[in-house]
Amino acid sequence: MSRLHTLSDPDLLPALDGRFTIDRSDLGLGDDQPPPRILLLYGSLRERSFSRFAVEEAARLLRLFGAETRIFDPSDLPLPDQVAGDDHPAVHELRELSIWSEGQVWCSPERHGAISGIMKAQIDHLPLELKGMRPTQGRTLAVMQVSGGSQSFNVVNTLRLLGRWMRMFTIPNQSSIAMAYKEFDEAGRMRPSSYYDRIVDVMEELVRFTILMRPHAKHIVDRYSERKALGTEIDPSAQRASAALTDGS
Repeated sequence: MSRLHTLSDPDLLPALDGRFTIDRSDLGLGDDQPPPRILLLYGSLRERSFSRFAVEEAARLLRLFGAETRIFDPSDLPLPDQVAGDDHPAVHELRELSIWSEGQVWCSPERHGAISGIMKAQIDHLPLELKGMRPTQGRTLAVMQVSGGSQSFNVVNTLRLLGRWMRMFTIPNQSSIAMAYKEFDEAGRMRPSSYYDRIVDVMEELVRFTILMRPHAKHIVDRYSERKALGTEIDPSAQRASAALTDGS
């Protein structure tokens, strides 16, 4: 059983004005480069889930910009510590998807001024370290929220805090959709608006940052404390060679 959410009409973008849309080459993704791998998480199980609708719109845009997308369906995800050793197929799949990803999109509804329990449960199931792998460290992250009332930034602020804790690189731009019930039609498609335009901006930026991070992510998250804990000593000759290349000598 796959927990990947199927994206309907993946190439249909009625709210997007193609006259102002850039392509993958303008985002820095050449034809010889593989597509950025982006995992998208949403935070509501409602049939008309506006956080899911927003994630679907984001995924369509990411596809347009040359990314490969996967949306995780958290319908049967257990609560953290509910299953001994987290030995549940949904937990395993979520972690595998996070390891697969180069970047992520998190979108949660605002519940009592904070993120939803569904959103937090997904993040809590992603450990900083898993059998020598780091499911989130070094990935890029875009944060989004939907609200039933006036515009708020409580959720995106919390998601930024969590992204930092998970050692992810959260991009500067973000999306906050106020009165979300007005912004989506009966089919769950987002109407043209400044809120939609902001999602376009955020996804463009996420692709750019993911591409920029590609050649450097491994070095950026290379930490002294972890090398010391693993007993990984530095090779002095390799350091000298690296310094020579940097100096141009």
